[in-house]
Amino acid sequence: MPQAEIVGGVVGAVVMAIGLSVGLTLVKSANTAVSTAFSGVPPSTGAPATFPGPDGVEARWVIDENKRPGTTAWQIHGARGSISGFANQVYAQQGQRVTLYVSTDAADFRAEAFRVGYYHGKGGRLVWQSGQVAGKMQPHCRLTPGINMVACDNWKPSVTFTVTSGFVQGDYLIKLAGNQRQQSYVPLTVWDPSSTATYVIKNDVFTWQAWNPYGGYDFYAGLQACPAGVYPLCSRARVVSFDRPYGAEDGSGNFLALEYPLVRYAEQRGLDVTYATDVTVQQHPGYLLRHKVLLSLGHDECWSLGERRSAVAAHQRGMNIVFFAASPILRHVRTLASPLGPDREVVDYRDSSADPLYGEGKPLEVTGNTWTSAPADWPEYDFVGATYAGFLEPRVYTSMRVADASSWVFQGTGLRNGSLVPGVVASDVDKFDASMGQPANDQVLAHSPIPVKLGQTSIGAFFSDMTYYTARHGGAGILDTGTNNWIPAMLHDRDGCGKRGGPDTTCAAAIIQRITGNILRAFGQGPAQRTHPSVANWRQVTGQ
Repeated sequence: MPQAEIVGGVVGAVVMAIGLSVGLTLVKSANTAVSTAFSGVPPSTGAPATFPGPDGVEARWVIDENKRPGTTAWQIHGARGSISGFANQVYAQQGQRVTLYVSTDAADFRAEAFRVGYYHGKGGRLVWQSGQVAGKMQPHCRLTPGINMVACDNWKPSVTFTVTSGFVQGDYLIKLAGNQRQQSYVPLTVWDPSSTATYVIKNDVFTWQAWNPYGGYDFYAGLQACPAGVYPLCSRARVVSFDRPYGAEDGSGNFLALEYPLVRYAEQRGLDVTYATDVTVQQHPGYLLRHKVLLSLGHDECWSLGERRSAVAAHQRGMNIVFFAASPILRHVRTLASPLGPDREVVDYRDSSADPLYGEGKPLEVTGNTWTSAPADWPEYDFVGATYAGFLEPRVYTSMRVADASSWVFQGTGLRNGSLVPGVVASDVDKFDASMGQPANDQVLAHSPIPVKLGQTSIGAFFSDMTYYTARHGGAGILDTGTNNWIPAMLHDRDGCGKRGGPDTTCAAAIIQRITGNILRAFGQGPAQRTHPSVANWRQVTGQ
């Protein structure tokens, strides 16, 4: 094998501050805040609402929105003390009321809603702010024995506001700011029920909760002692609740590290996007049918039955799907109502026989360790096009190796077969495995070997594969990048990329952005089979 070409500088890790709040003692409500919503964006005249662009279908309203003055005040720097909160809505639409539950050691605080986008590079725009609200510590969150669910539904409301017309659809971070530099976020997705946009950006809130360490319990960890060497951990939660703050990334869930770079990219380019969550797709089964492309963002491993059925139905009707991270649709969850509303508790026993629904005649609702587990027996890999292969150890990165440089995906990158793009592969990875019954017309675009010493795998040789196939029924395409680090790798290089190696050195981030634009441009045209049918090459690339 010829020596591979090295392209670009190493993409650094995206490390966000993770605040783990365990056993908070929190209390009492504050006065309802005064809404100060700003007016919406006036539509441009004499121009089409949507039109093709170099990186996909563009929308006039997104371009106009991002021309508005931005601010960096949404960012959190030098936070002190304690403040945390959650909303009674995962997503909301204009006209709805949203209540915030906040606990803080600050004497008073305010809430500020920032729409996250590009905004001349500043990344956010202030849309609403409350008045000063008296801060109080709320009581300890409840821990339900047996299922180890942490829920703060015993907190009192602190701030209530209306999602006015000033709240343009999008991803919002509500910043809680105490009078002594206490700071944290509450995420909120504002959706448009009537949207027919080209691209649906789906916030992966089920997975945010699956990994939410607030109170010490999530689907992977718990505080009690367990036998050594036994996985999954015995003290893990079996049910997690949206009725609690996020303990990761200053309260933003996994939004900042694994989703924000793609949102910023799409808004900077004025793409015709709309916004939803896992819960949105589950609660509104026909929603995806009105759009051309579903964008599954970083680490979208937890899917419910309703969400999965909605995505499959839309795909069969011609919706293209991009899985921007590995292990999509791996974990099987379902939802229950909490005291604060429907679908606010997420269930995943990870053991079919322990699930109360086992043997009750609902096999597709029983939460085994994965969707592949009995009695659900519905593997994800024949839909995704690849299968979960394992993970690299934390803060370990390796290169993406190009396998089919002639593909439209790599147009304009200058890459050749065997080219390496450093620092792209990290965290969870997917691979093509013919023994798993993956699509016969699967096209392996990148086939990246991973030294076994860098991580853990349980299915033979360790690879990260970028795969693509077009469905014979409906003609839609599905692309899986094969790594959880794709979206973080879209960030601009912070280490002088393009200077260290001379003028011909290309940044890995620029390459990943170019590939992303190629995908969104092609998929935005409709079912990908029409213009970019997949060409099976997996035998030649993988040797299987």
